[in-house]
Amino acid sequence: MSKEEIQRSIEAILMVVDEPLAEVVLAQIIEVPTEEIAAILAEMAESYDREGRGFQLRHIAGGWRFYSHPDLAPLVEKFVLDGQQSRLTQAALETLAVIAYRQPISRARVSAIRGVNVEAVMKTLVTRGLVEESGTEHETGATLYRTTSYFFEKLGVNSEADLPALAPFLPDVDGLDEVLATLTD
Repeated sequence: MSKEEIQRSIEAILMVVDEPLAEVVLAQIIEVPTEEIAAILAEMAESYDREGRGFQLRHIAGGWRFYSHPDLAPLVEKFVLDGQQSRLTQAALETLAVIAYRQPISRARVSAIRGVNVEAVMKTLVTRGLVEESGTEHETGATLYRTTSYFFEKLGVNSEADLPALAPFLPDVDGLDEVLATLTD
């Protein structure tokens, strides 16, 4: 199979995916070595950027996918949202942050950290595909939650390890070390 045929095959497959696709999956489908697929994907991504296309090929959340170019976001948002905003509430954002930095975590632990009942907010986050169940706590039997690959994709990072550090965003407070210790338990 020629390089051009491989590129066309990759484009056709990535055009229909709804989440990033790993190089190894593409290699299996196209029946080409993973290393060759990885090299071609990197070359394609660079070529699209150099040509100034309205889309990008990016490696996000452990796989590859086409995305609209960031500088065209306002236009795409206008088309997709048709004037409607579907934003998360402050409570949902706070709950999502707790889950992202403490995962896997139980609903009760999130409520304890936030100091409010988070049941309705958790349902919203699960419904939107940002949070998912990830097992049970062996001591209590409580359901544990974690962020999804969709969350990382929307954030533009590959994993939990790529999340920004919290320390620069925290206030300078006496006793902060004790507070931080409770958050990392």
